[in-house]
Amino acid sequence: MKLCSACLLGVNCRYDGKNKANEKVLELSKKEKLIPVCPEQLGGLPTPRTKSEILDGKVITEKGEDVTEKFQKGAEETLKIAKENNITEAILKQESPSCGCGKIHDGTFSGKVIEDWGITVDSLRKNGIKVISEEEI
Repeated sequence: MKLCSACLLGVNCRYDGKNKANEKVLELSKKEKLIPVCPEQLGGLPTPRTKSEILDGKVITEKGEDVTEKFQKGAEETLKIAKENNITEAILKQESPSCGCGKIHDGTFSGKVIEDWGITVDSLRKNGIKVISEEEI
């Protein structure tokens, strides 16, 4: 059993109200139990919502609003789900400010990607949970 970004399983929970259904993840879900999570929704953000990126340790929307607390709450709730279910591994959406696994956008909303971790991934890793992206399946 693993945690999985809900958008990878076809749930319309991304900032734009859409999903990023991934064939490899969907195939894996037929063989293994995947628990869908959307840290941004778990943190209290609506769907759809304004696009956000991490800049200088804070999560800022395209409109300049600081939503760091909601992202941190989503990370806490995701970790709680992981602990309640004895999860040791998660598959999370690459480049997301929550779920980015080694790659996130640089905070300028220019499309540039840098090497770093999303808020939720950082929390899970610090608690001993292995996190991979959909690109690593």
